[in-house]
Amino acid sequence: MSLSGLFLILFLLIHLTINSFLVLDGVFGFETGQMFNAGAHFMGTFPLIKVIEPILGLGFLIHIVYSLILSVQNKRARGNIRYASGDKTEGVEWTSKNMLPLGIALIAFLIVHLANFWVKIKITGEIGHAEFPYLGTGMVQGEDAYTLVNTAFQNLPLVIAYVVGSLALAFHLSHGFWSAFQTIGWNNQIWLKRLKVIGNIIAWVIGLGFAFIAIAQYLFF
Repeated sequence: MSLSGLFLILFLLIHLTINSFLVLDGVFGFETGQMFNAGAHFMGTFPLIKVIEPILGLGFLIHIVYSLILSVQNKRARGNIRYASGDKTEGVEWTSKNMLPLGIALIAFLIVHLANFWVKIKITGEIGHAEFPYLGTGMVQGEDAYTLVNTAFQNLPLVIAYVVGSLALAFHLSHGFWSAFQTIGWNNQIWLKRLKVIGNIIAWVIGLGFAFIAIAQYLFF
């Protein structure tokens, strides 16, 4: 579960980088959607990405299944007896006690994301085409991912769902990052403190980054 979690964090950083083009297009004055369409075209056509895509899906499945298995095992080990300290235990983060509810919220968020974007691009073909510059090779014809995303983010309920999901993701990662390293044995007192700081930075950059992009698309593009 820890290894799959770290793998998924790496994917999220890459995904956030590509999604940031949605905003950078406007910041740098490029024609609407050019950078994002080029990034999406690369992710959809580069051979290595095509190999990684099913591995990514497997990573999500492994992470979800093992989280449920571990939660059941913990509940069985504890039985019907609650810890006497309850929620008053000092030094235990709120996120560490609520990783399963946060994970369930993220599964719902993932389903919304897949239904609005992945399914329309990969399965139903509900996406137009556009011409855009690509990696210095001139103009190419490709899928107009920008219009699909921009249109979706004009729907306020979807934007709200993205913001809520992104904040749940930030809380989930703020504990998940450092605890993954602790689980695989990197848990000495010096580095554990550093990993908690690094984890919080990564978690909130990812969470607030996705939330900001959705809000910016709704308000400014």
